[in-house]
Amino acid sequence: MNHTSFQPDYRNIVDAARRIRPRRLPLYEHNVYPNVLEPLIGKKFADLSRGDSRDKREYFSIFSHALASLGYDVVPFEGCVVELVQGGEGLCGRVGPLFKNRQDVEKYDWDALIPAYFERFGADFEALREVLPPGMMAVAGVGNGIFETIQDFVPMTDLAYLEADDPEAFELLWSRVANLLVAIWERFIPRYGDAYCLFRMGDDLGFKSSLLLRPETIRKHIIGAYARVVSLAHRSGKPFLLHSCGKIFDVMDDIISVSGIDAKHSNEDAIAPFGEWLRRYGDRIALFGGIDMDLLCRESPQGIAERVVQVLEEAKPYPGFALGSGNQIAEYVPPEGFAAMVEAARRWRGE
Repeated sequence: MNHTSFQPDYRNIVDAARRIRPRRLPLYEHNVYPNVLEPLIGKKFADLSRGDSRDKREYFSIFSHALASLGYDVVPFEGCVVELVQGGEGLCGRVGPLFKNRQDVEKYDWDALIPAYFERFGADFEALREVLPPGMMAVAGVGNGIFETIQDFVPMTDLAYLEADDPEAFELLWSRVANLLVAIWERFIPRYGDAYCLFRMGDDLGFKSSLLLRPETIRKHIIGAYARVVSLAHRSGKPFLLHSCGKIFDVMDDIISVSGIDAKHSNEDAIAPFGEWLRRYGDRIALFGGIDMDLLCRESPQGIAERVVQVLEEAKPYPGFALGSGNQIAEYVPPEGFAAMVEAARRWRGE
C-alpha cells in the first residue's frame, strides 16, 4: 500500500459527524491494533507505547503517520477509565465486585480517581498532540461510558444482585459513576481537547439479540449521563459520537433525542445490516462503520471489496457517513482483510 501523497484533513470527519457531506469520504475506526498495522508499514512499534515520553512520541508518530498513509484523516486514541478501577477485569467478569452495599459506595474515594486518570494518561495525550501530522487530528478522548465503567466496579451479575438486595446502593452507584465521568471530561476537554476534532464515548449496551439492561434502567441512569458529557463536547465546539455494540433499537430514539449525540458507531450484520441503521436513523444522526468484523476476518479480499462497494452505494443518500469496520481493527483481524477494506474505499475515492 503506497499512497505517499495523501494529505489528511480532519474536517471531513467533522462534517460527516454533523451530517454535512464532506469533500472526501472519511475512514473511521474505533481502534486499530498495532500488530495489524505493523506488517502493512513494515515497521515494529507497538512496544514503544509502554516506554518513556520519548518512546511515546515515537509510538504516536508512527501510528498516526501510518494511518495517514492508509488514507485516514484522524487517529483514534482514548484513555480508559476502567484501568484505574480493576483494570477492566470486572468489566470482563474475571473478578468480583468492589461494592456490596451503600456503605461501600459511600466510603470509596471517588475524588482520587480524577487526578489519577490524568497521572496515568497525561503523558500519552501530550505525546499524541505533539506529533500529529499536518491536517490530522485525534478522535475519542475519555474511554468507557457509564455502563462499562460501572461494571468494573460491580460486574454485571453482581450489579443485578445489588439492585435486588440494596436498591439505594444501586441508585447511588449510578450517580457516583456518572459524576466521576463528567468530572474527568470537564478536565480533559480544556487540557487536551485541542488535539481532538471529535469526542467519543464507548459504552456497549447490548448484545446480538437484546439490551444488556432493562430499557427503563438505561433511560433513568445512563442516557441523562450521556447528555451531560455531550453538552460539554458541544460547548467546546466539537461533535460527539457514541460507540455502542448490540441490538439497542429499543432505546435508540431516546439516546438520540435526549443525549444529543451527533453520531453512532458499531454494527454487526447478525443484528441488522448496516443499511437498516441508515434507513432508521440516517436522517437524524451520522452513522459510521458498515463493514462487519466477521467479514473482515473470514472473507477474501475480493469479497471484502465487494461489500465495501455495496455499503458505499447504500450510504450515498446520507451525508453523515464514514466507512470502517463495524467495531474495530482488533488484534485478530488479518492485515490483508483490513488492507482490502481500505484499498476498496480509496479506489472509490479515486485515489
